[in-house]
Amino acid sequence: MLSRTVHQTSPAQAGDPLAGHPPVIIADSLVKTYGPTRALDGVGTIIGAGESVAVMGPSGSGKTTLLHCLSGILAADSGSVELLTPEGGIRVDGLDAAGRARLRRKRLGFVFQQGMLVPELTAVENVALPLMLNGVDRTTAEARASQWLAALGLPGLEGRRIGQLSGGQAQRVAIARAQVTDPAIVFADEPTGALDSRTAEEVMGALLESTTGRGRTLVVVTHDLNVARTCGRILTLADGRIVADQRRPGTAAHTENSRQEALR
Repeated sequence: MLSRTVHQTSPAQAGDPLAGHPPVIIADSLVKTYGPTRALDGVGTIIGAGESVAVMGPSGSGKTTLLHCLSGILAADSGSVELLTPEGGIRVDGLDAAGRARLRRKRLGFVFQQGMLVPELTAVENVALPLMLNGVDRTTAEARASQWLAALGLPGLEGRRIGQLSGGQAQRVAIARAQVTDPAIVFADEPTGALDSRTAEEVMGALLESTTGRGRTLVVVTHDLNVARTCGRILTLADGRIVADQRRPGTAAHTENSRQEALR
């Protein structure tokens, strides 16, 4: 069984980081090295269902490596990551590369700085792609994709290719693609890094509304304090270790209210 004392600052010192959210990810003693560089140095944390968590830190602090290890993009050299689902716990660190790929495709969503969209495909085809890879027929997949594009403020743009969209519109397509499989957790790596401040605010609003606003979990790596402050919790890394774990005042109640609204 994994210990719940999994970050460098004890819960008694920092207060309960989950603040009433049941755990959805438990990471313990993660180590990841690149040659002589120790990107993660015994990192552990617990992330709760319905939380929005920003991961901050200077360049090279390990924040993107942490996101990749939590989501199964990378395998840590040692330590453990457990994803808690209604069917039971899944030890991400116990899966091989193919197993981690299946886990990402079926249970997790991703938004990256440049969107990582396929330029040859239309907006609706990009969003429908994860469903089709999971065996959903094209008609059903594109219908569901169109619903998500409309929900994110892009009705009528389904047939446009990515190069015909603004940066903010393209990131909304990326958010729709991340959400179309209804994942429990969305991981976002600098999702506003290539956007101007106003568009970044709009994109973060859409990302939060479509995740924590529906009772889902969001983990976002960012260097932008304004982006981090929209999240309910901020993890700060330095030299591969968590040096601060702070909850934003009032955000837990906001998240719970949003979740209740989404369930009505």
